[in-house]
Amino acid sequence: MFHFLVGECAVTLEDVALILGLPTNGLPVTGPTLSSYEALEAECLDQFGVAPMKANCRGSFIKLVWFRALKNRLVLVDEVQIQRIIQFSWESACLAHLYRSLCRTTCVDCKEIDGPLTLSLTWAWIRLPFIALIPSNPQIFPIANR
Repeated sequence: MFHFLVGECAVTLEDVALILGLPTNGLPVTGPTLSSYEALEAECLDQFGVAPMKANCRGSFIKLVWFRALKNRLVLVDEVQIQRIIQFSWESACLAHLYRSLCRTTCVDCKEIDGPLTLSLTWAWIRLPFIALIPSNPQIFPIANR
């Protein structure tokens, strides 16, 4: 929730649907917190057919670099694989991850932010036009003027 002099506003599921085009309906994206590398390895083998090396993990987290490399190698030709992925409500998972990331940034010792920053920046650009930059020279920001 963002508090302004003119009122309050928040990123909603509707905003995520409009901005990212992710599916709303579906199964929740949930699962156990995996505390060991072995459990994480087993889950990745089950979900993706390949597991990250220990260097690509930190605690119970997998580094994003590994997922990006996996995305480039993974070929979704099997209809069962595609149905398995699209059955989940990725929109609500994305919104929950954004809220969690924003909550973590309120800690005094936080020095970085992760999460769907594209979503939050696009949302702010669309919903909060009073903070959008209005240049005196439109040639300075050609992409934003399209």
